[in-house]
Amino acid sequence: MKKLKAGIIGIGFVGVAHIEAIRRAGFAEIAGIAGRDYDKTTKQSERLGITRVYHSWQEMVSDPNLDIIHNCTPNHLHFQINKAAIQAGKPIFSEKPLAMDSRESRKLVGLAKEKGVANAVNYNYRGFPLVQQARYLVQSGYLGDIRLVHGSYLQDWLMYPEDYNWRLETPLGGKSRAFADIGTHWCDLVQYLTGLKISEVLADIKTIIPERSRPKTSVETFSRSPDSTNQLEKYRVETEDYCALLLALENGVRGSCVISQVSPGRKNRLYLEIDGSKRSVVWDQENPNCLWIGGRDGANMELMKDPSLLCQEAKRYADYPGGHNEGWPDGLKNIVRNFYGFVRDGKDPLQNVPDFPTFEDGHLEMKIIDAVLDSSQRGRWVRVK
Repeated sequence: MKKLKAGIIGIGFVGVAHIEAIRRAGFAEIAGIAGRDYDKTTKQSERLGITRVYHSWQEMVSDPNLDIIHNCTPNHLHFQINKAAIQAGKPIFSEKPLAMDSRESRKLVGLAKEKGVANAVNYNYRGFPLVQQARYLVQSGYLGDIRLVHGSYLQDWLMYPEDYNWRLETPLGGKSRAFADIGTHWCDLVQYLTGLKISEVLADIKTIIPERSRPKTSVETFSRSPDSTNQLEKYRVETEDYCALLLALENGVRGSCVISQVSPGRKNRLYLEIDGSKRSVVWDQENPNCLWIGGRDGANMELMKDPSLLCQEAKRYADYPGGHNEGWPDGLKNIVRNFYGFVRDGKDPLQNVPDFPTFEDGHLEMKIIDAVLDSSQRGRWVRVK
């Protein structure tokens, strides 16, 4: 069978992770990469064993020999690249957030439907085996009627005023940062596991470090790096470091979460609990091979990832035996594999239910971001619409 040919736009941390995931999927090859700086991208291609480097993302998208495009660029480029790929008839796998606002994401959803182009957005936590097991427990009725959802997503990588990343720049990252960057992952899991949409939010957001220091540079801001004298400049931050959220889901379910990128010691802790009328289930991304299952009338349980103990759907996501841990790269690989299988089999995105997050899911998260920002500004509940 002919291998699918993939092109990767953006070769930072996420772009390299996509490349590794594609190679592990087994029926695709990396045909080329494109980055902002051609010389740096060429050096990266040599390290990664990739022969072709495109001079621009436009050149890549217009290449008729490519079967799939991966958009791994900073947020402000997502819309125009996604749009161009769809118009070229190329299946597109985009990093999140899907666009800079829901107006843009709505256009992408409509255009993808019009062109009949397969599309995916990288909410990769769906790809963990025990997330799939938790979904089975929820949707099979094992937990009973769902009553509450709660948890947090905490990181510490921006806890110092000198910490810098392009996501801190509003023109590059968007009007929301912490919630858009990681809070949407939490919300996507809630909706995916329960099958219920978030319908209303009450949000409090705060920029805890409003003034930060960044390296001076003469190039575009998203590639800032210290110069020879390590000179720094002060700048104002407009986006939030923290978000506390009350949420209402369909069927009267209520929930809450705390999102932070300034919580010391928390590296990437996505923690989610779903409470039903019979049992509860907890999944923690920093302990991804353990699923906690709680009840009132008996001992609580900890299910360790073992394919022999999982439901049929979850087994498909567990490639290694019990005791062999699977984590973040494996979740991404599973989502990529599902998407590539969909494209390889020639499935119609308008007729087939995908087993990966799509632009529709990405658009829903953009609407939640808009509602969170609106709610925080108004100080009241806001509907997601």
